[in-house]
Amino acid sequence: MTMSAVMEEDRLDETFAALANSTRRAILARLAEGEASVNDLAEPFDLSLPAISKHIKVLEHAGLVTRGRRAQFRPCTIDATPLAGIADWAEQYRHIWDDRFDRMDAYVQRLQTNEHTHDPKDGTTND
Repeated sequence: MTMSAVMEEDRLDETFAALANSTRRAILARLAEGEASVNDLAEPFDLSLPAISKHIKVLEHAGLVTRGRRAQFRPCTIDATPLAGIADWAEQYRHIWDDRFDRMDAYVQRLQTNEHTHDPKDGTTND
């Protein structure tokens, strides 16, 4: 494995680890609406500001959040670049779930066809 591939794997690990926590996912969902201060991000949670700051630091370390500087104000913004890495990783498995959905669709079609052609009350067909 090349050094570049190892770095990509490490980035993917960091991104998945950051997204493994529901509070961090909620913070990202909020930031998807636009930049916000730490106080804004902390508002819906029953957590202290230091706890929210720790969550933000994990998101920053994973590259999912950046913090700007405007005088005393340090707004947080989302950086979706690492999410593209997850999408690329998941794409390699698309053929698996597409195949499963196709098989499920075929099964449902067979059930519906059988429902229309057989009368379960008397065992006769409905032609």
